[in-house]
Amino acid sequence: MDPQLISTLLLLLLMFVVFYFFLIRPERRRRQQHQELVDALARGDKVITLGGMCGVVKKVEKDRIWVEVQEGVVLKMVKESIADRDSATEREKP
Repeated sequence: MDPQLISTLLLLLLMFVVFYFFLIRPERRRRQQHQELVDALARGDKVITLGGMCGVVKKVEKDRIWVEVQEGVVLKMVKESIADRDSATEREKP
């Protein structure tokens, strides 16, 4: 086998391994953590949406969630539109 072909194949393999460990694997882990967060949402949780709105979970269904963003204003959203729990308000508690 030609040494140049072997080195080219090794370089391609190395590039794939680097691509996997620096891009694919972390993204898969991030998606799994987000899915666990979304699955664990319950009534009363304070959340932040992908749009930046903060609110309190009022109702949870299979793929929908109702978030109260202001007293009397409840938004029906897709669960995946929740970015994170609002930990800033939890830190403000005495």
